[in-house]
Amino acid sequence: MAILCRRRIYAKRMSDVLQDYTKATALDISDLEVVFEGRTILQDFSMQVAQGEKVVLAGPSGCGKSTLLKCLLGLVIPQKGTILIHGQELDRDTVWDIRRQIAYVTQEPEFAPGTVKDALQQPFSYKANADLHENLNRIPDLFRHFNLSSDLLAKDTTTLSGGEKQRIALISALLLDRPIILLDEVVSALDKENKQAVADFFQETQDKTVVSIAHDTSWFDFADRIVQMTPNINGARDSS
Repeated sequence: MAILCRRRIYAKRMSDVLQDYTKATALDISDLEVVFEGRTILQDFSMQVAQGEKVVLAGPSGCGKSTLLKCLLGLVIPQKGTILIHGQELDRDTVWDIRRQIAYVTQEPEFAPGTVKDALQQPFSYKANADLHENLNRIPDLFRHFNLSSDLLAKDTTTLSGGEKQRIALISALLLDRPIILLDEVVSALDKENKQAVADFFQETQDKTVVSIAHDTSWFDFADRIVQMTPNINGARDSS
C-alpha cells in the first residue's frame, strides 16, 4: 500500500502553519498491516494526525480507506502495528474507553423507526451519554448550519432523503461532542451548497480532529492535508 501525502499550507497564515507542528498528536498509526482472506488490505501503513487537524483519505475503492477507519474504532483488528489515540494504545482492554472519544458517520446511516427527534434523543438514553443531555439544546443551531428545517424533527426517519439522512447523522454525531470524528463519504448525497455548508462547519470547528473519506474532489478543499492511498505492493508511510 503506497501513500502520497500533501499538506495544503498555502491556504493558511504562516502563524497557523507553525502551530500545526506544535499541536498534540490525536492519532498515531504505526506500521499497520491488515490481511483479509489472504488479501493484504493495508501494509506497513503509518500516519500521524495532529489534534484539530482535518485529513481527507482519497483513493480508489478497495485501497483500505474504510478498513483504516474501522481499525481506529477497533472493529477490525490488524495483524501487526499499533494505534495510539491521544497517547493511549488501542487494544482489547482500552477499546471501549477509546470509542467514547470517537464519533463515526457512514455514507448510508440507518435510524430506528420513529421521528428524527427520537433518533437524535436516543443516544442520550444510554448511561455513557447521560451527562451530555444538555447538548440537545444545540439542535436548532446545527439544523441552521446544515440548511435543515426544524419541521424535519417531526418527520419519520423512514421518509428521509439520502441527503437529509447524512446531515441528521452528522448532527447526531456532533451532539455527542467527541474530540475525533471519522466520516465515510458523508456528503455523497448532498448538492454543492449543502456540501459547502458541511465543509464550512468543520473548518470553523478547530477543536475537532476529523478524518474523512471522499472521492469527490470538491470536498478536498476542506482539508488541511490529503492522503492519497494507492494499492501497491510497497509499504506505506505518511510523508507529510
